[in-house]
Amino acid sequence: MKQTPFTHKHLALGAKMAPFAGYNMPISYSGINDEHAAVRTNAGVFDVSHMGEFIVKGPGALELIQRVTTNDAAKLTAGKAQYSCLPNNEGGIVDDLLVYCIEENKTYMLVVNASNIEKDWNWIQQHNHGPAEMHNISDKTCLLAIQGPNATKILQPLTGMDILNLKYYTFVKGSFAGVDNVLISATGYTGAGGVEIYFEDKDGAADIIWDAIFEAGKASGIKPIGLGARDTLRLEMGFCLYGNDIDDTTSPLEAGLGWITKFTKDFTNRAYFEQQKAGGVAKKLVGFEMLEKGIARQGYEIKDFEGDPVGRVTSGTMAPSLGKAIGMGYVQTKYAAIDTEIFISVRNTLLKAKVVKMPFS
Repeated sequence: MKQTPFTHKHLALGAKMAPFAGYNMPISYSGINDEHAAVRTNAGVFDVSHMGEFIVKGPGALELIQRVTTNDAAKLTAGKAQYSCLPNNEGGIVDDLLVYCIEENKTYMLVVNASNIEKDWNWIQQHNHGPAEMHNISDKTCLLAIQGPNATKILQPLTGMDILNLKYYTFVKGSFAGVDNVLISATGYTGAGGVEIYFEDKDGAADIIWDAIFEAGKASGIKPIGLGARDTLRLEMGFCLYGNDIDDTTSPLEAGLGWITKFTKDFTNRAYFEQQKAGGVAKKLVGFEMLEKGIARQGYEIKDFEGDPVGRVTSGTMAPSLGKAIGMGYVQTKYAAIDTEIFISVRNTLLKAKVVKMPFS
């Protein structure tokens, strides 16, 4: 099992650890509800160094990215990022990812899900007919996400870069806590604000940056946060998790990701998705809240009033900020309208729920 450069920090803090995407990762420290609240109201630090990072550069870089992703990367200028996905040939999603424009038309960084690093690398390489140059820098890249309303305020004294006013889906690069070539972005996966810090793990940089962040946030009560709270935070926002809410069998249009599917350019399997858009999808990803006591879990069946199956739960939890059970799942399109009554099959009992707008409130 792989370790991140911060594993010794997690163990020293008494984190509850578990295998995730081949890594030994912290699930929680003080408890999911406590950590969730810390991010919503103050600031928390996530070690997400298990994520994958690819550098794509050279004269064919943009052309390759345009070919394999659904969003329009040609719109990116240096210092901007976008959310996108890699469509497959069967109408599903290879992965969702972030595309960072380091140098317009020349150099980009793709950030992919930890469990899909090899799969994504092979998929993109398969479509790379040259002359794009690809480098997998995942193993040497550290990534910390400092999330919460007070995150940038705590971190600003550690850098000369203006991160207090960093706009959503933009980034800056420079010195942070005395470490050079640090990339700081505002893409977020919690809906609570904050930044992500990318840097190379060399010359003790991981310890230097981790220690500096916690020293700077000591007076404010900054906390380390595990993957458990990361999941509840993203679910409250209605953000998709690959492997749960999107996968090789779900199309971006079914998943409500039509906004990152741009038909102004050519990309893998474009004709299929255009046809799907024109004809309408048979199922849709919806958010729902439980109206009866119980928690919907991934894989639970969604049924109609008569008890006939109409879909399946992809994610579900008791939302710490909201004090109610929520979930996401695919349902037949006719059951996707807001306020539609559905039933979740929990241990052979049908529990009433209703479709609601996301983010949850």
